[in-house]
Amino acid sequence: MTLATEATVAGSSREAAGRMDTLAVVLEAPERLVLDRVELAPPKAEDVLVAVEWSGISAGTERLLWSGRMPPFPGMGYPLVPGYETVGTILTAGPAAGRRPGERVFVPGARCFPELKALFGGAAARLVVPGSRVVPIDGALDPPETAVLLALAATARHVLAGAADGVLPELIVGHGVLGRLLARLVLAEGGAPVVWERDPRRADGARGYAVLDPEADPRRDYRRIVDVSGDPSILDRLVARLAPGGEIVLAGFYAAPLAFAFAPAFLKEARIRIAAEWRPDDLEAVAALVRAGRLALDGLVTHRRPAAAAEAAYREAFGDPACLKMVLDWRGCA
Repeated sequence: MTLATEATVAGSSREAAGRMDTLAVVLEAPERLVLDRVELAPPKAEDVLVAVEWSGISAGTERLLWSGRMPPFPGMGYPLVPGYETVGTILTAGPAAGRRPGERVFVPGARCFPELKALFGGAAARLVVPGSRVVPIDGALDPPETAVLLALAATARHVLAGAADGVLPELIVGHGVLGRLLARLVLAEGGAPVVWERDPRRADGARGYAVLDPEADPRRDYRRIVDVSGDPSILDRLVARLAPGGEIVLAGFYAAPLAFAFAPAFLKEARIRIAAEWRPDDLEAVAALVRAGRLALDGLVTHRRPAAAAEAAYREAFGDPACLKMVLDWRGCA
C-alpha cells in the first residue's frame, strides 16, 4: 500500500466503478503504519454510514498490535485497521438500522474493510456498521471527542459487574486512563480505592482517591485488587498484599505468560479472575452514568493530532509517558 496523504484533502470516501472506499489508518506490519485508501463494504439495510470525527488510540491493545507483541487472537493479523474508540455522525441509515442521519454516535470498532483483517477497524474517515452497535452521544458532552473514552469506561465497568459479592476494588494497579476511569467508577459506587503508580509523571490527576508508589503503601489486607498495568510479572507482589480469601482481577492485556508462586497464594486461598472484553450492557451502563453526571470523562484526553499525522501520533501515543489518551481528528479529511 502507498501513503495517501494527498487524499486527506481530496475527500474521505468515494465510489468508482461500484466500489466505495475511504481513508483509513492501516497497520501493514509491526511498526509500519500508513494512511491509505481502502475498500469500504457497501451498507446493508441494518447498517449506518458514519462520518468519523475523532478516534482514540489505545495504549494497551493497539500498542501490542503496533509493536508485534500481540498474542494470537481471533481476527489477528496484518494488514488491519486499528481502533475501537470512534465518534462520528451518521450520514445515512438503512431502513432496519434503528438510527437516523445526523445523530452523533460512539462506534466501538467496525468490520467493514473486505481487503483487511476484521479486528478493531475504527480508525477511518468513514465506517459502515450495524445501527445496533452504535451508541448515541449526549449533545451536552463537552468536548464531544471525550466520548472516545466510552470503550475504556465500559471495560472498567465490566470489572465491577463481574463481582458477585459486592466488594468494590480496594486497590487499583496503574494510573493510566483505564485505572483512572475504574477509580472514578468505584468512587461513584461509594468505594474508596487506592491506586498504585510507580511513574511520578502519572501520579497526578487523582480525584478523591490516593495515588501511591507501591513501596509507600504498607497495607496487606486488600480484599479485591484490580491490575490494569499489563505487567505479567506482578502476581506475586499482589498476592502478598491480599487479605485471606481475597481476589485479584486481571483487567489489563498481557503479552507474556503469567505465573505465580503457589504456596503464598495457597495459604491465602487467593482467587484470580480475568475481566475480559466489555459487553453491550456495560457500554449502555456507562453511557447512562455519563448522561446522569455520575461519571466524568474530562481530563483524560491529553493529546490531539490531525488524522493526516497518524503515523507520528501513534508513535507519540506509545512513546510519551505524559500521553494518557491520543485522539485523531478526522474532520479535516472530509
